[in-house]
Amino acid sequence: MRLDLYLKRCCLTKQRSEAKRACDNGIVEVDGQTAKAGRPVKVGQRLSISFLDQYLEVEITGLPMRNVSKTDARTYYEILRDDEREATDF
Repeated sequence: MRLDLYLKRCCLTKQRSEAKRACDNGIVEVDGQTAKAGRPVKVGQRLSISFLDQYLEVEITGLPMRNVSKTDARTYYEILRDDEREATDF
């Protein structure tokens, strides 16, 4: 499954285009390496997303075959780290 599709289906981003933009801007890493939107992901890999106001690290525990509800989406990953940051003005 493509990384951008996984992020969208698991509700880690709201839209697939937002997931692609995050990958293009270099804020998404898979197993410690900056990842492109089309990179395939599989169970057991670790994702980290460095949003402006949050740092999120998860381990993939499953791959959804279609869009799932926000509550069901949490069954497809395990949160390893979730740090809130103070938003800074640029």
